[in-house]
Amino acid sequence: MKSFWKLCYAAFILILMSCKVQDTNIKLFRLPPTLLSSQFTFTEGPAADKEGNVYFTDQPNDKIYFWNWKTNKVELFLAKTGRANGTYFDKNDNLITCSDDNGEIWKINKNKEIEIISKGFEGKRLNGPNDLWIDKFGGIYFTDPLYERDYWKYFKVEIPEKNLYYRNENGTITKLETFVQPNGIIGSQKLKKLYVSDIDAGKTYVYDILGKGKLSEKRLFCEMGSDGMTLDSQGNLYLTGKGVTIFNNKGEKLTNIPIDEEWTSNVTFGGKDHSTLFITASNSVYVLPMNVTGIQ
Repeated sequence: MKSFWKLCYAAFILILMSCKVQDTNIKLFRLPPTLLSSQFTFTEGPAADKEGNVYFTDQPNDKIYFWNWKTNKVELFLAKTGRANGTYFDKNDNLITCSDDNGEIWKINKNKEIEIISKGFEGKRLNGPNDLWIDKFGGIYFTDPLYERDYWKYFKVEIPEKNLYYRNENGTITKLETFVQPNGIIGSQKLKKLYVSDIDAGKTYVYDILGKGKLSEKRLFCEMGSDGMTLDSQGNLYLTGKGVTIFNNKGEKLTNIPIDEEWTSNVTFGGKDHSTLFITASNSVYVLPMNVTGIQ
């Protein structure tokens, strides 16, 4: 009889855990993602402007598009982007891009005027800035892995390490940490946290933000790498790869949003009140209305 009651108790606990996961799903979202467009070669780097319009890249075709959430249409913003990959908007609503054609970081305003704000580190070419996050001081944390592209001309490795860097508001760059292959990055001034994915190591780390370009020792957040990532207003972290996997702030997996594509590359919040999850995946982009917003 004791074995019987132990089995009943174990089954009861499993049912409770299952209900908890389903309840989390209901709280975060209700509907499956909706396909917006599949007209691209490989989508990446989504970032929302102040109005909630989401800009994203089609890197192989060297173009930046944007989703106008009011019309629900995707429009071309800019061609010849320096092969932009990851992007983020600064406080003045300029689009900052990791443009890896020549290992640069660009600033692009809404009039499509371009300024190259970073060309290298200590006189050496960067491998290929991949993703970035901008802090309240205007400083840029960015990852610099190495994904050698067939369109790069005369490229040679000048920095053998794959690093996390910080570019301050005056343009000075500091190396912060070396990884196997750093990729996705996101932070929050509200939470005073910075998350960095080491995608080839299959891990995501978290830092405490201690000041301008100053971080604590990194701590393991979860045993999963990620291409791009974002945070919601509850402090949940969204990682990408096979769909979108959501973790709570303790590094516990909450759920996975399946995406019917070979690879899900990146994710951000946009739309009205920044309450729509915008997902880039292979040659497509998707949207998913959420019951949470992106973290401010």
